Amino acid sequence: MSGPACPRPAAEDGVIEPGHGGGGALTARLIADLFLPCFGEAPSAPLHDGATLTVSGARLAFTTDSFVVTPLEFPGGDIGALAVIGTVNDLAMCGARPFSLSAGFILEEGLEIARLRRIAASMGRAAAASGVRVVTGDTKVVARGKGDGIYITTAGIGLIPPGVVIGPQGVRPGDAVLLSGDIGRHGIAVMAAREGLGFEPAIESDLASLAPLVTDLIEAGVVPHCLRDLTRGGLASALVEIAAAAGVDLLVDTGAVPVCEAVQGACEILGLDPWYVANEGRLVAFVAESQVARALDVLRRHSGGACAALIGRVAAAPGRGRALAATLGGVRVLDLPSGEQLPRIC
Repeated sequence: MSGPACPRPAAEDGVIEPGHGGGGALTARLIADLFLPCFGEAPSAPLHDGATLTVSGARLAFTTDSFVVTPLEFPGGDIGALAVIGTVNDLAMCGARPFSLSAGFILEEGLEIARLRRIAASMGRAAAASGVRVVTGDTKVVARGKGDGIYITTAGIGLIPPGVVIGPQGVRPGDAVLLSGDIGRHGIAVMAAREGLGFEPAIESDLASLAPLVTDLIEAGVVPHCLRDLTRGGLASALVEIAAAAGVDLLVDTGAVPVCEAVQGACEILGLDPWYVANEGRLVAFVAESQVARALDVLRRHSGGACAALIGRVAAAPGRGRALAATLGGVRVLDLPSGEQLPRIC
């Protein structure tokens, strides 16, 4: 059976490093230089959180993700709820109404059955709250010391309503950039739990399904041109990727981006930039200027959305595909991180 030839580099190009597994420049290189050439032709549209498929006239969104968080349980969630909600959110970013998931478990020998039961029950609750069912799956066991407790891989499918087309290709000059809430909570919550950092007040993950929010936007007559949830790589990476995919310049007001005091303080202590810290219940939405007020009203009615804000705009003329952050000292060009600030966070 023949398939696409996978080009080999002229020289060996190293080994997989920790940063290859998350959002950032290394992941982008793997996708562009290794996976896409090996799997066949490049997609006709910019890469997004899920693929859009047409089956018997129905438009479906399909996505897959893997979850390797350490610790397995953290303030505000656990790896089970994270696996369900992370997949549901990717489908929602395509404008889809999620309905079915699969789940594959890699279990390490020695894992406590009581912990596995808690995590499975958490997955069930998250699925029920998100309006989806886990309908199929698989389980494998690996030797002690080879699995970090539990790894979970999920895939999900959702139905895209007629007339809804959401993706980087839809971003237009003059669009407003909206942020659904404050940033950085998930990454800092996981780091604090992992390292035993006793921040006061305690910081909980923002883990939450974004599907109801997207449904409410669409039902209110706001069809975003593009949506992106702010997971690995955080807000900055999402903006960089969308600007590059759409071929536009984005200008974001640093002062308009909400960061709660506890997260800001923790980032200063740890030497982290909250713009690059992962979130699991936040999104950016690109909408027409005429729909900003309506969209913000919808965002602010949802849990975690009280400080939803207009944070920037797409340049009025075609640009160089850059994301620019305006500060008191001028303008800085945002880049993808070369590695992960916080490994094992999603």
